[in-house]
Amino acid sequence: MYEWAKELNCAITVCDIEGNIIFMNDKSKDIFSKYGNLIGKNLKDCHSDNSWKKIQSMLKSGKSNSYTIFKNGVKKMIYQTPWFEDGIVGGLVEISMVIPEEIPHYIR
Repeated sequence: MYEWAKELNCAITVCDIEGNIIFMNDKSKDIFSKYGNLIGKNLKDCHSDNSWKKIQSMLKSGKSNSYTIFKNGVKKMIYQTPWFEDGIVGGLVEISMVIPEEIPHYIR
């Protein structure tokens, strides 16, 4: 089902409606390897209360969240968005990708 994402050059993590991790691609597994196998674990257990509230809000509202971070000398874009099944939120997808410190911006 997720074979297209397995070797993608960005981290993809997917959870179900309750916050249980159901998929991690190779990059995501590598980034979080120090925590062991996270498949089946709940996001609540590895996020602050504030972050967990944001996750619950996205699951309830169906709205996305995006931001950039600078961590360990690397700038990343984080995009978190609900996935849907028959129009109902089924969980969340997080895509994390390394981006240049200065990134071109175009108006088209």
